[in-house]
Parts: sequence; structure tokens; C-alpha cells
Amino acid sequence: MKSLGIGVIGLGMGKNMMYINDIPELRSEVRAISDVNQERLEECRSKFGVAVSTDYKEVIHRSDIDIVGVFSPDHLHFEMIKEALECGKHVIVTKPMVVSLEEAKATVDLARKHNRKVLVGQTRRFAKRFLQAKKLFDEGKIGKPLFADAHYIHDMRTVFNRTPWRFEVPKDFLYGGACHPIDHLRWFFGDVEEVHALGGTSSVDLRYPQDKELNFLMNLKFKNGTIGRALCAQGIIHPPSGTRLMDEFLVYGDKGTIVNNRVRYEENGEVFDLTLDAEVKIDFDGKEYSGHSSEVLRYVKEMEECIVNDTRPSVNEIEGAKCIAVSEAAWESIRTGKVVKVFNEF
Repeated sequence: MKSLGIGVIGLGMGKNMMYINDIPELRSEVRAISDVNQERLEECRSKFGVAVSTDYKEVIHRSDIDIVGVFSPDHLHFEMIKEALECGKHVIVTKPMVVSLEEAKATVDLARKHNRKVLVGQTRRFAKRFLQAKKLFDEGKIGKPLFADAHYIHDMRTVFNRTPWRFEVPKDFLYGGACHPIDHLRWFFGDVEEVHALGGTSSVDLRYPQDKELNFLMNLKFKNGTIGRALCAQGIIHPPSGTRLMDEFLVYGDKGTIVNNRVRYEENGEVFDLTLDAEVKIDFDGKEYSGHSSEVLRYVKEMEECIVNDTRPSVNEIEGAKCIAVSEAAWESIRTGKVVKVFNEF
């Protein structure tokens, strides 16, 4: 038996956690799963031999669980994080951490009170090509950042088919979608000082409320002086193949430029053109993982190291909260038409 037990709540994104048990180099293993879908639970019970329950509290309160993985619908995150922290468990939670500034502040307070680790699964921070781009940026290859642009572009119709809660609740895409480009930009440039945002509705899928915005443009000013833009387009027809990526990212500096997986920079009179690695790599125990599964494995490994060494996750509750604070300010800007200061005092 491995030294750390994980309880998974939600088998949507949470299904990527099931690879953990097959990787000897990891210290953790999934021991229990909760989901509202009985058929999926039984499939996991027979395939992986783990305990299952439709009651997430049963999973949280198991004595053999050290880490609770929260992969439920966005609006349920806070109550599950709260229950887990109060039960003395560490928490991995998929993005967005929570869905309001009030919940973000409460999560930070709970993590401090109970002295537990919280890791927010902002997948871009654990993607191979973005990790390589961040390393080049930190090494100064791009120079002083002048402008940045991050996008999250997603035709949601097939996702709505799989997860109808997103239009039934409905999902707030300024928290649960725009968190991708917002957090990506914060990762590179730090705290956002102010934001001006616009929101738009869409008739691409009539199941989503027609009076609720799901497409957003945000102009951001960072405390370090960098200016940037975040685009979140969820009510759109998927762009033609090869024309653009779902998670585009561009940084323009005074020495170089990053455009998705391509980098060009000038150094000592020479020009360097680099292509960053594709995501599929042999990462764990000689096995290949790609997409979200590889990103999840990386952040589980980081959480293990933080628990063993008593350090803080790179995307901890404060990082998660500051991302939510930008979304909160963006909503205020959409409602008022004004530039809004972002709360960062967590």
C-alpha cells in the first residue's frame, strides 16, 4: 500500500486521477471515489477495486484518505473543500477553486486555520509546453514583457451534452472558463491591479440562458506594469481545423516573443527560433500520458512533495483566490462599464 490515500469526488475530470495507482514512483493511490452516477461508480469498482459511494462525505471522512480531490461541478466546490479541510484532509481542487470572492476568502481562512495544503488544478501551469515557455521567460530570454494575450476558446455544445449541469445551473464561465487565461497571465506577470471587461451572450446553443454572458474580453493591468488581454469565448462555433488553438498564449517582450509553442528571441546579436515540446512525453515509469492526464499526474506529484516536505503548492489557495478576485472585478466592470481595482489582500 502506498503512503498517501486519495479520495476522488466526481468522475468527470476526476477520471484522470485513476492513472495514479499504476505508477510506482508516486506515493499516493486512489482508495475511494464518489459520484452521482451509479453506473460509473460500479465500473470503477470493478476495474480498479476501489471503494465507491454516492455520498461524497463518506469519502472525505474515511480514515485512509489523506488527500481529497474535488472534481465536482463548480458551484459545489466550496462546500466540499470546507468539509475536507475541517476533516483535516489536504485538498486538490479542479479549477475554478470556487465561484465568488466571498468563497475565495473563506477558503484561504480555512486552509490557514486547519494548516492543510490546497492545490488548485490550473492545468496550463502543468502542461509541458507552457512549463518550457515559463522557464525561458524566467531566464530572461524574452526580456521585459510589453504585452501579453491569453485565450480560452471552446465550442461547448458537446461538453453540454456530457455535463448538462453547465446549462442547467447554469455554469458561470467568467469563473469556470476565463480562469484559464486569467491564471495563465497571472502565472507569468503576478498580481492584476485593475481590469476592464466586456461580456456577450450567444445563441449557438439555446440550452444556455440567452440573457447570460458566456463570451468575455478583459483588458488587464498588472502591478509590474505589464498590460495584457484575456479572451474567453465559450458560445462559439469551433474554428476551422489548424487556424487557432483552444489555449492560445502570446507574450511580447523587448528581447523576444512567445506564440503558443513557438519562441523567437535575440541574444548577443543572434536570433534563436525554438519549437516547444508537444505534450505527449514519457513522463512516469516509462509510460506515455497526454493532455489533462499528464497535467493531473504532475500536480498530484507536486502535492505529494509538498506534504512530505511541508512546502506550499505552486498553485495554492491564495493563487486560486487571486484568480477568482480578477473574475469578480471583471463582473463588476461588465455591470458598471468602469475600470475596476482587483482585490489582492489575502
